[in-house]
Order: sequence, then structure tokens, then C-alpha cells
Amino acid sequence: MIKPIKLTDKGKSIHMSANLYKQLQLNNHINLHISIGQKTISAKVQIEDLPDHTIHLSEHLMQSFFLPIQPLKFQAIVLPESQTLKLGPIVALLTDSITNKSEGPYFRSIHLFCEELQQGIREQGGFFYVFSYDQFLKQGYFFENDKWKKAQLPAPDVIYNRIHSRVLEHKPKFKEFRQKLNELMIPFFNDRFLSKWEVYEQLTEEPKLDSYIPETKLFSKKHFFDLAQKYDTLFVKPIHGSQGRNIIKVNRVADSLYSLETSLKFVPAKKEEKFSLDELYQQIKPILHNQIYIVQQGIPLMTFQTASMDFRVLCHQNRQNDWIVTSTVARIAAKQEFVSNLARGGTLTRPLNALRTSMDHNKSREVLALMKELAIEAASIVSQNSQGIIGELGIDIGIDQAGNPWLIEVNSKPSKNFEDGTTKIRPSARAIIEFCTILAFDTVVIKEDL
Repeated sequence: MIKPIKLTDKGKSIHMSANLYKQLQLNNHINLHISIGQKTISAKVQIEDLPDHTIHLSEHLMQSFFLPIQPLKFQAIVLPESQTLKLGPIVALLTDSITNKSEGPYFRSIHLFCEELQQGIREQGGFFYVFSYDQFLKQGYFFENDKWKKAQLPAPDVIYNRIHSRVLEHKPKFKEFRQKLNELMIPFFNDRFLSKWEVYEQLTEEPKLDSYIPETKLFSKKHFFDLAQKYDTLFVKPIHGSQGRNIIKVNRVADSLYSLETSLKFVPAKKEEKFSLDELYQQIKPILHNQIYIVQQGIPLMTFQTASMDFRVLCHQNRQNDWIVTSTVARIAAKQEFVSNLARGGTLTRPLNALRTSMDHNKSREVLALMKELAIEAASIVSQNSQGIIGELGIDIGIDQAGNPWLIEVNSKPSKNFEDGTTKIRPSARAIIEFCTILAFDTVVIKEDL
């Protein structure tokens, strides 16, 4: 525990409990480098009769580290070769979803999730804040007395990327921000949105996954005609789409006639109209706006009381660099929707409850276990073959009417919806905190000495 105190020496010393000094095995080192975030300051250690595991820093020293003047709980490691005491981790979440309200900043769809992360990091030891890339190193928001407060805060040990806009990730100013992170050697995860086509190519390189992946091609007139004549249902999806937006569903309703549904707000429903294949193509082509789309085999999936249903399996990397499942939910599509995304009105239920509507208890458990196994395999393949640091993936899996799982999508920035009334820190949030801690302490480099 770090506690700020007022000192007259401008704070170039720290006061440490004898118990902690011994536990850290500082071996009579009185002169130390204190490292918090990306900053390192030289200081003298004074051993005091303080409560166990306590360090007192002067207010001046706290301000030098851009820390709020309040007691803080940190984890600590000693780097003997450089006589450095590293305290942390300093974890920052990057978002483009900050709006200002009278009661303070609001982080929209991830607001409660940010509170969950800060609570978990505070409990285990560390400091968490939220920022936007254009305010990097200028200001961020930390949580104090049940409110988010604005301040200049430390350059973090690790940044968790929760940017919602694919377009923003390609803007010149954002690229400048990324270059700054590279110069500071700050780990940055999850690095970017994944392309659906990129993921498909990675997964199909693994032969044992062949039977779990719907046939998929880049959209062209030939590919569209080929798959439309081969399958009763097709989905046309943007390779950079998310949250169930801009998806087109094609159903064969007769030998040479097709119907069309979309999740695009600006395209009126045409489910009752029937089109020839040529007419259908002419309907679809303008909708794509010359963007890159895929066309994918539609699978006759198990439903929940006639509503479309799939499963989101959340996976994270652990300390052993293995992928584990931290959460599995069934997603039920809203009425009149063919996609199950919560952003389009979908709801959640427990996976076994959903499976038991179509199969017995033993079969349900068997299918759930297979889903988790398949998700871990997919997460491992995608992380091994993608650039940047990936510590979290959301795997969307559908179960067909025979009980067989299908890999539908892999998402690098899965949604963070909260169950009403939840106060506990979820396993998925704890997994993110653990991964951030690993990145923070496994990549320690002393960059500055004042």
C-alpha cells in the first residue's frame, strides 16, 4: 500500500516498512530507482516502523508520477540488476466512446465494464484509467469516490484497446498515436479489428476444422451465383462489419426464386418479394457500395422458440499463454431479426438452458464441451497467425439441427454487456486484468531516470 505524506525534502526519499524491505530482499540498497508506469525516479529508502507492506511517498513524488494524492494499492517487483523497484501495474483503457454529462464522463456501452475493471485492478493492486487517443498523456479519467475524475495521469504500462470504430483505426492521427506507443514500447492489446476474410483463411489452413466452417468466398457475381445454386440460404457480410450490421440474408424459396432480408436500416424489408438470381444480384450490388464483402453458406441452425440463436464463447489467454474459456452464453435474436447480436435487440440465456430445448441433458453437456473445445482451437489459431497482441477473442458458434457446431465468426473486440444487478467481477474481466498484469511486468524496461 502506498500512502502519500507531506515532506519538506521535496520528496526524493520514500519511507518503507521494515517488513516490506526485508520481503523485497533489497539487501541494504538504500538508493533505489522507483518505477511507476513509464517513469522512473531515483530515491532514497528510509526504513520506518510502519504497518506491514506499506510505503509512504511524499505528495511531491506522487505528483511527479502524475498519481492522485490518495492511498493506492500496488503490486511490486524488484529488478536487482538495475536496483529498481517497479510498482504497478498502470492499466489504461482506450476508447472513442466518451461523452460528457452533468454528472461526469460516460463511456456508453462499456461504462459499467470500466467500473468493473477498475474495481478488480484496485483489489489486486494497480491503477486503472480511461482515455481517448487524442488526449494521450494529457488527460484521462480515474475512479474516486464513486465518480470518474479528469486528470493528467501516468503513461501506462499497458493499454487495452476498446476503440469501436474501424474507420478511426486507419486515420493518420490514430496511426501517429500508435507510432508514439511503439516509441514508448507500451504493450497494446487487442491490437485491431479482425477481417472476416482474414480469419476464414487462417482457420481453413487447419484441416481438422474443415467440417466446422461454413463455405465462404469473397463476394463476386460468380461466387454469389455458385453458392446460391448450391445452398438454400446464404449470408452476405462486410469483411469489416460488427454488431450484426449490414448483413444480407438470402433464402431460396423455389427452384429459381429467392427472398431477401437485410439488417441495414436504410433498406426496406423485401422478405415477401421473390427474385430470380439475376434480379437478386441487381438488388444486392448497390447495397454493397463497392465495399469488400464475403458470401457465406447459411447453416440451418437450432432455434430458440422459433427465434434465431447462436452462442458467444469468450476466450482469454492465461499466464501460461494458453487459451481458456471464461464465458459462454446463448444469444437469442429479437423478433423479426435474423441476427442475434445484442446491439440489434438480442437477449442472453444460459447455454445449457438453450440447448435443452432441443436435446437431452447429456447431449447438451456434450455439445457445450465441444463448443468450448472448438472455440479454444479457433482462438489459438487466430492469435498465432495475426499481427499484434491478442489476449481476448469472442467466438460465435452456431449449432445445427443435428447438434453439430459451426464456427460462424471470430471477434477481436467482443461486446461487454452487463447482467442487470451484477456486482461481482466476472471471470472474463479477471482474465483481462491478469493479462494486463502479465504484459506490464513481463515487459519492464527502464526508460527514464530523473
